[in-house]
Amino acid sequence: MEFRSTRAKFVLTIAGLAFIFLMGMGAERIITRAERSGSSDSIFPEAFAQAQPGDGDIPSIVEKAVPAVIYVWTKTEQDMSTSDNPFYRDPRYRQFFGIPDKQVQERLGSGVIVTADGYILTNNHLVEGATNVKVFMAPPDNRKFAAKVVGTDKLTDIAVLKIDAKDLPTLKLGHSSELRLGQTVLAIGYPFSVGQTVTMGIVSGLAKTAAEREVDVELIQTDAAINPGNSGGALINTRGELVGINNMIVSKAGDFAGIGFAIPIDVAKRIMDDIVAHGSVARGYVGIRMDDLTPDKAEFFGSKKGEGVIVTGVEKDSPAGKAGVKVNDIVTAVNGKEVKDMGELRRSVAMLHPGDKVEFAIQREGKSMNITVTVAKRPGEPAVAAQQEEGKGTPELALLTGVGLTDLNDEYRRELELPDDVKGVLVTEVESGTPADEEGLNRGDVIVAFNLKPVANLAAFKGLVKGMKADKFMLTVYRRGAQTNIVIKE
Repeated sequence: MEFRSTRAKFVLTIAGLAFIFLMGMGAERIITRAERSGSSDSIFPEAFAQAQPGDGDIPSIVEKAVPAVIYVWTKTEQDMSTSDNPFYRDPRYRQFFGIPDKQVQERLGSGVIVTADGYILTNNHLVEGATNVKVFMAPPDNRKFAAKVVGTDKLTDIAVLKIDAKDLPTLKLGHSSELRLGQTVLAIGYPFSVGQTVTMGIVSGLAKTAAEREVDVELIQTDAAINPGNSGGALINTRGELVGINNMIVSKAGDFAGIGFAIPIDVAKRIMDDIVAHGSVARGYVGIRMDDLTPDKAEFFGSKKGEGVIVTGVEKDSPAGKAGVKVNDIVTAVNGKEVKDMGELRRSVAMLHPGDKVEFAIQREGKSMNITVTVAKRPGEPAVAAQQEEGKGTPELALLTGVGLTDLNDEYRRELELPDDVKGVLVTEVESGTPADEEGLNRGDVIVAFNLKPVANLAAFKGLVKGMKADKFMLTVYRRGAQTNIVIKE
């Protein structure tokens, strides 16, 4: 019995090994047929491959794209006598410590050639205040050109450069409006001075806003690695089309942490066309003041959806007023595109040209209607650079060092959409790392009271703080239709 049992085990083992062997041969044949059933070497069905329209051969696409992405070098010179640091402004201090009268700063970044005759898109923050700009072509070209700054736009962080050359490699412009979440994109640029680099990721967010910098545009979010030096570089799709200009990252350490942003090419092209044609950017303006329609407000306005923008004011003789827009109207869409908040509405109108007609979908007292408004020219960005020194770093109050202040005027009121009854002092600049910055004071805030004492203008504000040595005080500021209190302390 023991012999028979052993023999049976042996026979079963042989049979099992034969079965595994035969199944392996069958599996091999199945895999081979799957590989050869389509035109490409893939184990995936041909139908799956065809379900990804527009995707191309990534290496071939990159090879065609990289010559148009160039290295940008800029130099700025800061006059130390106008430095924010009071010690640097003292010539005796500079002489004693051997600090030069002018400090030279170099910035390194990227740019994208968009026309064969030498127009280049890059970031404003890379070239702002530069006294010297040079661009370097990608290898194996390696040519160097002096570049002219044709124009810049701080609100979108776009700059246009021009070099004297012909028949340059370019990137075809795509349409950022067609981007979808999860779509594959590639970032090309010159990070960390290691040479041109290509990284791949997906579109991980659309219509994003960033509080880290004053960029008034909805951004493309991507997890394609973007690092210092990539600013101004290209974000392309898998057809090799330029869909964005790399702009910024969110990171506590200063390098890539999986969240990068790019300026949509639809916006960048609009800005570039204005700069090239007119030397400046003309933004649309309709003349309304706004508030977000939150769910708790919606019931009072008879809105079931709870999305849109409440018109809280209509400026006299403005395009909106002439077209019949009224206070308490709810704007739900612009040219057929739904708007969810004030920022979205403001940016939509700003991207229109003066003279364009825009159709507002409006709810008024429970009824729906469309109103067509002819867009006017938006007042330009406040030219605060020459005026802000008057109040900047108020010496009587050290805690306001690095804060630029100026009086309100009609232009600022229009730009910031301030009601006529708001009086105070406009904050034109808040330096990073200062006490005011750390406590949340922002550029564009209007200081209406100091320690609960009303502030009518800059002279009144200076009178309140004159001679003070306080280590803590409170500012009441008007911001986006509401007042808030900010305590600034050591």
